[in-house]
Amino acid sequence: LIFQHDGAPAHFSRQVRDILDACYPNKWMGRGGPITWPARSPDLNVLDSFVWGHIKNLVEHRRNGTKNEIREAIVAAFDTITPEMAHRATRNIVRRAELCVQQRGRHFEQFLH
Repeated sequence: LIFQHDGAPAHFSRQVRDILDACYPNKWMGRGGPITWPARSPDLNVLDSFVWGHIKNLVEHRRNGTKNEIREAIVAAFDTITPEMAHRATRNIVRRAELCVQQRGRHFEQFLH
């Protein structure tokens, strides 16, 4: 199990990295961590390769809503993700990682289909 840490500046504090080191010694990936993200790797992350696109497709028509309406729409969109969808997206990441290795870190998207 490898914890995938996003690159958000707020998550780069020494305190956060110390907690990750304690909870996931040598088993977390992210900025300042023991395992670095491969270059140009958003397609190797379930959030980037599936979740955010799925949520955006369901919520983008709500742009003119109030802050609370948009927040509720986002929560409702997350509720549409079934365990099977999450499992399928996770399996897809394994295939993407294999292709990334085969292509030595170069572009591999053309081989996905």
